Amino acid sequence: MKNLLALFLFIASISFSKAQTFQSIERVDAVTGKSVQVESLIRDKALVLVFHSLKCPFANMYQDRIIDLKNNYSNKGITFALVNPEATADQEAELRKFVDDSEVNASYLIDEDLLLVKQLGITKIPEIIILIPGENGLEIAYKGAIDNNPQAANSVSERSLERAINQVLRGEKPSPAQIRATGCNVKSF
Repeated sequence: MKNLLALFLFIASISFSKAQTFQSIERVDAVTGKSVQVESLIRDKALVLVFHSLKCPFANMYQDRIIDLKNNYSNKGITFALVNPEATADQEAELRKFVDDSEVNASYLIDEDLLLVKQLGITKIPEIIILIPGENGLEIAYKGAIDNNPQAANSVSERSLERAINQVLRGEKPSPAQIRATGCNVKSF
């Protein structure tokens, strides 16, 4: 019985660690027009992937908050990148123009074949993934919401992404590590 329990715990620990590890994928960055390995975007402490779409009204509601977070944390070792699961390669110019006009000033990755969406289990736009360096590559530290009020920034009472970033900066694992995101549904077919 003890051996069976030990085997179960070993298998569970392997399954949990695999679920929390990020397998790098190459994507086209609409800003540069070049293919990049997602893991190469991390500069220091963490990479924040913001799943985004030009067509989603929730992404528009969060735009200023995303820019503010990027501006507040980029000099502290946190890199931000947008990921668009709805864009195609022939929309690079449109995405580049968005980055220039909005002052987001971040990479804008095209996930045309939804590899990132499927690997990370993304269901909403905007939805956030925080990747941090780990022993076996990048690990998923946080997944989910930016905050608890997409429609009124002044009425936010829970700043989930900001809390998670601060925990990463302190060397802690974000808790909770996952909060359900609110937004447009991602079409994953």
